[in-house]
Amino acid sequence: MLQQAFKVSGRSAYPLIKWMEKWAESAAGSRKIDGHRMKTLKEMPGPTAVKFAWDLFARRGLSRLHEMQLEGVKRYGPMWKASFGPILTVHVAEPDLIEQVLRQEGHTPIRSEISSWKEYRKQESHGYGLLTAEGEEWQEVRSLLGKHMLLPKEVQAYDVPLNAVVDDLISKLRLLRRQHPRGLVPDIASEFYRFGLEGISSVLFESRIGCLDPVVPTETDRFIKSINTMFVMTLLTMAMPPWLRTLFPKPWDTFCQCWDYMFQFAKDHIDKRLIEEAEKLARGEKVEGRYLTYFLTRTGLPMKTVYSNITELLLAGVDTISCSLSWSLYELSRHPEVQASLREEVLSVMGDRRVPGAADVARMPLMKAVIKEILRLYPIIAANARVIADKDIHVGGYILPKNTLITLCHFATSRNATYFPNPDEFQPYRWLKRDKCYHPYASVPFGVGKRSCIGRRIAELEIYLALAQILMQFDIKPDPEGSGAAVKPMTRTLLVPETEINLRFIER
Repeated sequence: MLQQAFKVSGRSAYPLIKWMEKWAESAAGSRKIDGHRMKTLKEMPGPTAVKFAWDLFARRGLSRLHEMQLEGVKRYGPMWKASFGPILTVHVAEPDLIEQVLRQEGHTPIRSEISSWKEYRKQESHGYGLLTAEGEEWQEVRSLLGKHMLLPKEVQAYDVPLNAVVDDLISKLRLLRRQHPRGLVPDIASEFYRFGLEGISSVLFESRIGCLDPVVPTETDRFIKSINTMFVMTLLTMAMPPWLRTLFPKPWDTFCQCWDYMFQFAKDHIDKRLIEEAEKLARGEKVEGRYLTYFLTRTGLPMKTVYSNITELLLAGVDTISCSLSWSLYELSRHPEVQASLREEVLSVMGDRRVPGAADVARMPLMKAVIKEILRLYPIIAANARVIADKDIHVGGYILPKNTLITLCHFATSRNATYFPNPDEFQPYRWLKRDKCYHPYASVPFGVGKRSCIGRRIAELEIYLALAQILMQFDIKPDPEGSGAAVKPMTRTLLVPETEINLRFIER
């Protein structure tokens, strides 16, 4: 059109017109990629800052961030933006779009900055661990730990110490059910929380910390409470600007006190093991071990880096184990036919043996399908995030400038009926259909790529071993005096049960 309107001295003004078109696009902040106009953040839909703040605080949004993902998809589509103070976040809630983000993240991807975690470490001069480090520092530790936490053959070696912890869990469940007239185990998540901490401690320290004892040691109980409180305070401290802490100091002070104790707890156990090894060497004895602290302390890393990584690994594995097992037994108690089929599979693989190993789990497809379905319905991390720091990226027809905080809405994608028919129903057999192939980015509870959960294989092994033994020993039933209402998830930084899960354990 412009070309027809302009002529210069009888010659086409095409070069001038193209320059004007490019100038107009630049002024509008848009570009063309492969002939298609790319939209800018200004054109992206989303709530106003006031509306978003209202949803977060007046509508209990901090505890229902997972539900806000579903609401965002309904209102704005698969991509929308939201601003809170100076922070602008782009939400991505479609598997293809999540894949586009992750394929452009580069060699050392950056997870969303957990600002209050990093600020505490800087304030106290602590090192950074896998959850908080970035760049080459993160890459170095990731590579070192990956050799012992991601290779299947290496992980299989942990089934012996983990099974010892499972044995103690079974004994604890028997004790608790005997203490209740109906064989009820109240608040099963709290018991699995202790089990998860004991399990990860056996892997990290090759020693036990008493989480499953009839009376939990005071220091261990305090560590558990510190983790819980710290996660509750994480979202609050991230939402509070620093100047507000002078007016309301308690959240930040409580947050720091929890981290103080967690770092000290990990340091005490690490130092104890190092002293024991030094004493062995002094006596001329051979020192060896398969626990992760042993490997880390022999890499030449600074000790404060070892302390921070072990502290973060301690707390990272606990909720994964607790929530996955709690939701698994909750859904199996409500679907007795699936529970019976899974028990039959376990018994068929085990034969006359009573203690499963890592090799046995490989022959339990329904077991793996059940956990996949649980993590689809109740992903531990309802939303992950990325920051692409070195370049602009193109996602869903938009240009996302470098350093944009991008939230990957895993809860919304894993509950999307387009990819999972009857998305709110527990249907583990969907994962066993040979003719069905799900989008690889529709349900990614452990993340994808280089920043995926490094403890995934160990956590899965611990869950499989525990669930197998529980089903061999007990029938799991709902609380007969419960309300019958479904237990809903809530966001507490991680996704956890909103109310207690009480279950009957009937001895087989």
